[in-house]
Amino acid sequence: MFEQVKLDYAFDALEPHIDTMTMETHYGKHHATYTKNFNDAVEKAGLGEKSVEEILSSLSSVGDEALRNALQNNGGGFYNHNLYFSVMSPKKGTKPNPALAEAINRDFGSLEKLIETLQNLALGQFGSGWAFLSVDKEGKLYATKAANQNNPFMEEGQHTPILGIDVWEHAYYLRYKNLRGDYLKNFFEVLDWEKVSENYEQCK
Repeated sequence: MFEQVKLDYAFDALEPHIDTMTMETHYGKHHATYTKNFNDAVEKAGLGEKSVEEILSSLSSVGDEALRNALQNNGGGFYNHNLYFSVMSPKKGTKPNPALAEAINRDFGSLEKLIETLQNLALGQFGSGWAFLSVDKEGKLYATKAANQNNPFMEEGQHTPILGIDVWEHAYYLRYKNLRGDYLKNFFEVLDWEKVSENYEQCK
């Protein structure tokens, strides 16, 4: 059984940047539903012995279109939200570790330019979707966006996401209404670069 990531902060800990009601609804309802539906689809497909990464990177091997779509949508929703909730925290002033900082400077020029790139990708995503920072097996970083619950595991190259920004309206509409840009600015106030750095180290 796949399980939601366990939060190490309270639902109100990210206030005022991410409000309590959004956290309760987002984690307790949206993410919980993706997790349940993914588990149901995995059981139906007989893929219980595989990791979520293996499932998402080999969707083309599932012949039944409806089942493949269920695995893609709900598996992406499960994985993406686990990543999203795990890289936020109430800590202030976190920074990338030296290894990640070096990679960011190499591939984007500076941390400020990376943040600007991710914000622009997230702001420019038409409709629901995500922006990601991902890494390949050589440690090169990529900033991308994806529609719906897709992620880099489903794309050519299959890079590993280490940071995900949710731009579905359920992630911000209760607090920010249609002001996605304001939400994105505040997301980076609660982004824990120490956790992103841990994700990066695990991919090296």
